Amino acid sequence: MLGRAHPRRTTPAQLWNRRIDSVITNSVSRRYAKGLFDSLETAAVEPTRQGLADIAAALAASPALKTVLASPGFTFEEKRAVLSALNRRVGGPATLSAFFALLLRENRVTLLREIADAFAAQVDLQKGTTKVSVTSACSLAPAEQDALQARLRDLLRRDVDLTFQTDPAVVGGLHIRIGSHVIDGTVRGRLTALQSLLTKE
Repeated sequence: MLGRAHPRRTTPAQLWNRRIDSVITNSVSRRYAKGLFDSLETAAVEPTRQGLADIAAALAASPALKTVLASPGFTFEEKRAVLSALNRRVGGPATLSAFFALLLRENRVTLLREIADAFAAQVDLQKGTTKVSVTSACSLAPAEQDALQARLRDLLRRDVDLTFQTDPAVVGGLHIRIGSHVIDGTVRGRLTALQSLLTKE
């Protein structure tokens, strides 16, 4: 009788390469995000932040769009037209179209999601706030939201911009995202961690 096939383990070299790739990606994304931020007037910062977030979300939801932007089979002008049209559709500022052209010329357009996140982090840094997303199985009462915000403000020692959402699949507890860091206190999170541990046995 054949035994159950075990998942192929990730080698230390593969983990190291992934870590290096992540560091490089984050560094490059922050550089472009800061360059864009420094070039803007104060009034243009929030519209740019929202435009970047909307376009990154649209690309994440459309594999076809991502394929067009990553494919050498489409010209620079065709890709720029796609991004400009998308920017107009989400109501983004005109400065973003010029920024997208820069990313296309320098082959960095595939980092749009990371650049959008880095730009948002730069805005929060300047405002002295930290953006936090909280997911729970059911809606938290206003008093619970206020208590959580106060607790996070004390822990982080800065103002907190909290957004709340519900997802019945989390089963129980809270899933908290602080920037790129995640605190998963849900039952599903603990089960996932347990499953990951068991597959390594």
